[in-house]
Amino acid sequence: MTAVPSQTPARRESAPSGILVRTPYPLATIAIAVGTVIVITIVGFVLGDVDLGLARALNALHVGALGAFTTAVYHVISPGPAIGITIVVTGVLWLVRRDVRPAAAFAGTVAITWVPSDLVKELVQRPRPDTSVLPHPFATQPDPSYPSGHTVFIVAIVIALTWVLRDTRWHRFAVVLGTVVVVVVVLSLTIDAVHFPTDTVASVVWALAVAPAARLVWADWAMPRIPLLRRTPVSGAR
Repeated sequence: MTAVPSQTPARRESAPSGILVRTPYPLATIAIAVGTVIVITIVGFVLGDVDLGLARALNALHVGALGAFTTAVYHVISPGPAIGITIVVTGVLWLVRRDVRPAAAFAGTVAITWVPSDLVKELVQRPRPDTSVLPHPFATQPDPSYPSGHTVFIVAIVIALTWVLRDTRWHRFAVVLGTVVVVVVVLSLTIDAVHFPTDTVASVVWALAVAPAARLVWADWAMPRIPLLRRTPVSGAR
């Protein structure tokens, strides 16, 4: 009798989840991001100091404990600390998920959403609110005002984190808490008057439109070409 050859279990790729779920409409995602960046850039050239009055009114709130709090928020998410926060969150995600891919997708999405906003800032060169007319002027910042890198960063990190947690019980909590954090940051920056209100609004729109494209470019297109970040095959049925 001829022996039946043993069969080796088939190998298949694990199904993506969370932030690794592929974008169903890549062309539309890229088009929306590019169109939004173009519009935000054009708007930046014509804003001037249209909302200086609102900036002054909000800056009048910069007193006592509230003023100290909003100033602390500004410093906590300045570029240096922001990079540190991203590294720490990335490390925690890697440790908890025991998979480098969601952590890498998170970090890449935040970086690709955040960094290009500084290029537009340098292109538009919108001045910061005039400290000479503010009731509680903040120390003059050396870089231009529009868009707000602080706001882009915090919205990007919230979006990316909610994507990581999309298939977990923590997703709804992350959405609610993240929304509160974004509102707090936007109000803090405008009460400090380090940015015009329109700077922060444009930055929220930027992050909402650019983050999906950043995730697409990094997680769907780039990561599969990096050996360490490819999907992990799992054993399948015979």
